[in-house]
Amino acid sequence: MRSFLLVPLLLAVLPLQGGCSLFIQPAVDRASDNLTAAILNQDDPDTVKDGAPAYLLLMDSLVQGPSPDPEVLQSASALYAAYAAVFVQDPERAAKMSARALRYAARALCLTDSQGCDFEKLTFEEVTEHLQKFDKRDVPALYTYSVAWLVYIRSHSDDWTAIADLPKVEAMLERILTLDEPYERGSTHLYLGVLKTLRPPALGGKPEQARVHFERADEFAEGKDLSVKVEYARNYARLLYDRELHDRLLTEVIESDPDQPRLVLTNTMAQQQAKELLGSADEYF
Repeated sequence: MRSFLLVPLLLAVLPLQGGCSLFIQPAVDRASDNLTAAILNQDDPDTVKDGAPAYLLLMDSLVQGPSPDPEVLQSASALYAAYAAVFVQDPERAAKMSARALRYAARALCLTDSQGCDFEKLTFEEVTEHLQKFDKRDVPALYTYSVAWLVYIRSHSDDWTAIADLPKVEAMLERILTLDEPYERGSTHLYLGVLKTLRPPALGGKPEQARVHFERADEFAEGKDLSVKVEYARNYARLLYDRELHDRLLTEVIESDPDQPRLVLTNTMAQQQAKELLGSADEYF
């Protein structure tokens, strides 16, 4: 599976968000909000990479006990998924962290809506049936679970049992799109675009559907999230050997201003990857 996970950085609204405010002092909650902004507006990814593990442990401490708050579990899952997907290079370590992210997300979804319990054990038909019972209020938990499951599959790509679950995740993302298309700047479109380009057209891939998803994701992000264009180039343009589109998208990324509120970190990494993809274009095409 190709890389598709600059996006989790959008989820990394780091600890002590949402339901955490129910049991911590307001001053700490405000400090957390400031910390989140500082992380997402950081232009040095290595600083985030080196500092984030402390907050992984903090989130572990906050989800202890039989009935943790679902929003705390979602935050913990999001942080573990983001860190495993973006920063961890060791396959074994990434697999462990993604498994923890999936466990936290599964608990959050089950606590949010009983229809979401034990999704991993359901057949595809059962998953699609259960999804019809979700409503817009369930979208945050369902989205966090979908992303965590994708990260888990990516880090277990040598396990055909894990790979076989991709249609279930795709169905979940399609349901989120129906319930709340603009959620997280329309990033559900971005994930679906990547999923629909994992295979070439001859093997069942749907690149034209993917193109629509990538373009919709860019519309919802108002062109400010540069990772959208990177994934569009990496997954669609390279799949179809469209050098003109590939180079145009990546050039736009490199020439764009990365200094967008709460997107600096994502955009900085997107620009780094755009330069790498452009640098390898002659060899690829």
